[in-house]
Amino acid sequence: MAEPSLVAAGEEPEERAIEAALRPKNLDDFVGQHRVRKQLSLVLQASRMRGRSADHVLFSGPPGLGKTTLAMIVASEMNAPLRISSGPAIQHAGDLAAILSSLSEGEVLFLDEIHRMSRPAEEMLYMAMEDFRVDIVVGKGAGATAIPLELPPFTLVGATTRAGLLPGPLRDRFGFTGHLEFYSVAELELVLRRSAGLLDLKVNSAGFSEIAGRSRGTPRIANRLLRRVRDWALVHGIEQIDARAASAALDMYEVDKKGLDRLDRSVLEALITKFGGGPVGLSTLAIAVGEETETVETVAEPFLVREGLLGRTPRGRIAMAPAWTHLGYAIPSGVFGQEPLDLFDTAAQDESDGTDNWAPQSR
Repeated sequence: MAEPSLVAAGEEPEERAIEAALRPKNLDDFVGQHRVRKQLSLVLQASRMRGRSADHVLFSGPPGLGKTTLAMIVASEMNAPLRISSGPAIQHAGDLAAILSSLSEGEVLFLDEIHRMSRPAEEMLYMAMEDFRVDIVVGKGAGATAIPLELPPFTLVGATTRAGLLPGPLRDRFGFTGHLEFYSVAELELVLRRSAGLLDLKVNSAGFSEIAGRSRGTPRIANRLLRRVRDWALVHGIEQIDARAASAALDMYEVDKKGLDRLDRSVLEALITKFGGGPVGLSTLAIAVGEETETVETVAEPFLVREGLLGRTPRGRIAMAPAWTHLGYAIPSGVFGQEPLDLFDTAAQDESDGTDNWAPQSR
């Protein structure tokens, strides 16, 4: 069985409890996402001034950037109770009807991974969001009767990592949509400073910078790495964590300078050493590293592609030039990403007759 990845591992109950304690409780404490935070603050403030429930809100973006935290902040800013569920848990329209019928006025309903709801539940949600009403069908066949059920005004907060899978009619019913971006190193340092204060850790600026640089632009990963560095420092009797201590701790957990973990490096190593940099099919690459195809595609690939280390082509996956350099291999000629393309290179023209070599050739 493969070892779990530190940067993508499932959370234990203790880890979830600690992470919940580190979540900011209001927008002022929330670090980063300045554009979304400013827009959301305006929406919530206007709703409070009108004395009405806030418009339905949709947050989209990669995992770990704060969608669940922002949903909790919406309920806190509106002084409303919060009900939490998820798309995979709602597989029948009756499941959704049971949740909606038990909501109180002004309550915030948070649906995580909302794109994974069943189609019948989605269609029921359309009417609930727009008219605050659902139709409960009693009986079957010709004798079936639809009983309308009025709902109190509520605010739906949806979160999705794959906004493209949401049907257009559902997406259009949200009054505010916020897309969360990856964090910069400077923003992650602010997240870590706040978390270190709550955990009563002594970390200097260089230590924060070292951890932030390996956190893949994700606050959840940054907080997780901070806790692992805390454990390492505790065992080794270090009171103040500096760059050297943070680097030693994260090296032990196999998280390198770019934030690559064991799985990421295994994928790149196999691609370079076994397949000459590619192209190679995803299933073949997954077999070479001893992982499931879905694991390679959903856990390793997004970060590697975003960092310009791996490319996806119609013929398969390829190792980009920065991947060769990062792993310490000499870059062979012809590797993608070795140098930028010059689309306006006049030397590429045919000087013998003055024609452009992009012109089609006659046969």
